[in-house]
Amino acid sequence: METESRSLQQGSEKGSEKDSGKNSELQFWQHPRFWPWLAQGLVLALLALGVLYLGTNLTANLQQKQLGFSFDFLRSQAGFNIGESVIDYSPTDVYLRALGVGLLNSLRIMVLGLVFATLIGVGVGIARLSSNWLLRQLAGVYVEVLRNTPLLLQLVFWYFAAFVSGPSFEQRLSILGDLSFSQRGILLPSFAVRLSAISWAICLGLGITLSRWVWHRQHRRRIESGEPIRPWFLAVITLLFWLSIAWVITKETPFSFAWPSVRENTIQAGVLLTPEYSALLLGLTLYTAAFIAEIVRGGILAVPKGQWEAARSLGLNPNLTLRLIIVPQALRTIVPPLTSQYLNLAKNSSLAIAIGYPDLYAVASTTFNQTGRALEVILLLMATYLTISLIISLTMNFYNRRIQIVER
Repeated sequence: METESRSLQQGSEKGSEKDSGKNSELQFWQHPRFWPWLAQGLVLALLALGVLYLGTNLTANLQQKQLGFSFDFLRSQAGFNIGESVIDYSPTDVYLRALGVGLLNSLRIMVLGLVFATLIGVGVGIARLSSNWLLRQLAGVYVEVLRNTPLLLQLVFWYFAAFVSGPSFEQRLSILGDLSFSQRGILLPSFAVRLSAISWAICLGLGITLSRWVWHRQHRRRIESGEPIRPWFLAVITLLFWLSIAWVITKETPFSFAWPSVRENTIQAGVLLTPEYSALLLGLTLYTAAFIAEIVRGGILAVPKGQWEAARSLGLNPNLTLRLIIVPQALRTIVPPLTSQYLNLAKNSSLAIAIGYPDLYAVASTTFNQTGRALEVILLLMATYLTISLIISLTMNFYNRRIQIVER
């Protein structure tokens, strides 16, 4: 047996030597990796030549028109007003601050739009699967009407039909006191974050971390000892303890709340959302929510029916079945297309220029018209929207990896 194994080993070594000798005798163009590498090299070379051509052409055109490439104009005085801004702004400020105001206005729309569109979309998507015939049909009409109508047309409709043609501020529609709707916009309660919110956030973070640790420890103790322990009780006590520490330190709440108040047609308290902001937020939210509803409905239907039957056999009601069994499994199907809708909402916010809302694109357009720096302004716009889209994509991809099933 030993001699046979030795002979087989020697034979394999000789065969490998022959193969290596054959490979060494091959010419370089006969190597199996030569042609794929050559094709990739040619593609990269053509791409480099294309970029070089565009750059040379751009440089020649700029020199012909006696224009340079510089961002120095950002330090010049803007000289134009912006209808609404989150931070203080005046026409004497520089273009850089004006673009910052536009960026903050865009982020106001994007963040709230993502939150509201998700909530409405999930609700409508579940309603489309409801056993209630009327609720199911209403959800279906909502999805079909808004999903098959251009977004720009919807924005113009909400702006002119709901606000411009709405009641005057003197004849405003009031709900729950001074909570009202009129041509001047929507009057809502105001929230203001105080400086003490930093201390509250630190204590809240410590409280959540320690309460989770206490809950896991008590839960493990209950399993090992069989004692009738309530893990959530000590976890809640721990969280409340840290929140009480935050109250002792700051002596105030982390934010202030003011209910709308109007006296003699003058707003005393509350926050007034302008018609442009309200129409844009309403249009983007409802439009994107229609697509999210279909994504949610498809994700829920993708879960095997056996999961519903198994939950029903265990005595779970439909609400618990949906929340604990169906939705966690459906998320693996929902999250990837949901990311695309989030990206669409962020990019569609640039349609704000159609109804006069001063977002980043509108402010950049004014900057370009005044300075003539088309290339620089376009590059700034592309870089900003690309950064926002990448942040949304990376966040959703990270969450998608967390909820995927790990195969062993």
